[in-house]
Amino acid sequence: MLPRAAPGGQAGGVPTARAPGRVTLIGEHTDYNAGLSLPMAIDLVTEASFTPKPGSFLVSLRSDQYPWPLEISLRGTDPTPPEAVLAASLIRLSNLTEGGTIRVTSTLPIGAGLSSSAAFSVAILLALGNMGEPRTIAALCQAAEASAGSRVGLLDPLAIMEGQAGHALRIDFSTYETRQIPVPEEAAFIVVHCGVERALGASPYAIRRSECEMAASHIGRALGRCELADLSALHDPVLRRRARHVITECGRVREVERLLRRRNLVGVGAVMTDGHRSLAEDYKVSITVVDELVDRLLSMPGVYGARMTGGGFGGCVIALCAPDSPALDPSIHAPLRAWRISPSPGAMLLER
Repeated sequence: MLPRAAPGGQAGGVPTARAPGRVTLIGEHTDYNAGLSLPMAIDLVTEASFTPKPGSFLVSLRSDQYPWPLEISLRGTDPTPPEAVLAASLIRLSNLTEGGTIRVTSTLPIGAGLSSSAAFSVAILLALGNMGEPRTIAALCQAAEASAGSRVGLLDPLAIMEGQAGHALRIDFSTYETRQIPVPEEAAFIVVHCGVERALGASPYAIRRSECEMAASHIGRALGRCELADLSALHDPVLRRRARHVITECGRVREVERLLRRRNLVGVGAVMTDGHRSLAEDYKVSITVVDELVDRLLSMPGVYGARMTGGGFGGCVIALCAPDSPALDPSIHAPLRAWRISPSPGAMLLER
């Protein structure tokens, strides 16, 4: 499936690639365990365009996130600025033969757990002319992140590539089968930043992955394909808790899918909150300020459920609310930053 096109949005006649951020309704830390997840693309986006310069071996990266342009050499021998390492990996994977200028703008906050890095990667890959199935683009994103020193799964780029307005995306990471799950129009969402930026490279994220790999090795299959009865094969209590989160989280994905189809938002909220408790207690990827923010949101009128979203160790909490909930007003969460979001279209090229 090729990225969809939409009218408008050209930068000086150069096609612009738009990639949304994403939140996870339920199904966190299941992608690298061959499990289930239910993310959705959101209406905070990153846009990128590329203007080639024939004969040049330099790519100038101009972004509203940097105070000055960053220069990236196509030769691969010149030093790359630390903040441009991911962009350099994306450029080299794109087999670019001539330099030029990449312009990037974004409404996505960095370090919030809303997939700003994956949106940046998808937008640049599409702007540089990479086309193909969503899994192909997602794999390029994953390879670029690995080259830049981050070990990440495919959840974020897949959700960004395949997002659909008004829907969440159910992904089975044992088969990579996806299907669109309608989100009722009366479902309202707010994401609130806890005030602590997250960076997976500086967190115990890699340790959690290795713990899951050890647990799966003891059991004899990927945790996303296990049942609770399989926990008896794990004698280490830490590995047992990690595996229990993955197994129960996959069950929560199935339950939220069922509840969404029945338009039972109260039930969906309860499962989301249960998922946060599992992430905090069994998987140990939450922190105190995030837990406190979840509890504060849950105490507000019209909030059905709340949980951390993203890899953990900071970032944002997502809350599912009734349409008239006061929690939906971003200003009420000051001084914390907040954004009202909705399930939105996936990545696309904007054309006239």
